[in-house]
Amino acid sequence: MEDNRALGAGAVGAAAGVVAGTAGTIGAVSVSGSVAGLSAAGITSGLAAIGGGTMVGGIVVAAAAPVAAAAAAAVGYGAYLFYLNFMDY
Repeated sequence: MEDNRALGAGAVGAAAGVVAGTAGTIGAVSVSGSVAGLSAAGITSGLAAIGGGTMVGGIVVAAAAPVAAAAAAAVGYGAYLFYLNFMDY
């Protein structure tokens, strides 16, 4: 029964992480550029500011942030599985 609660808590944590990561990325893009906001000019300048002067670089950085968060979650899940399978409790 405790495993089900742990999995439920993990699912809630993962969903909260996705929401927070998405909001953080959108927020960073919208305030980073010379034109603030989520208009076309705001997104363009925000991506260019995050990407070191190019929009392509900004897209790469914005896309890599959730991937890095997913990798961190995978490491945490791996540690959880290791604990379940190899530790005596």
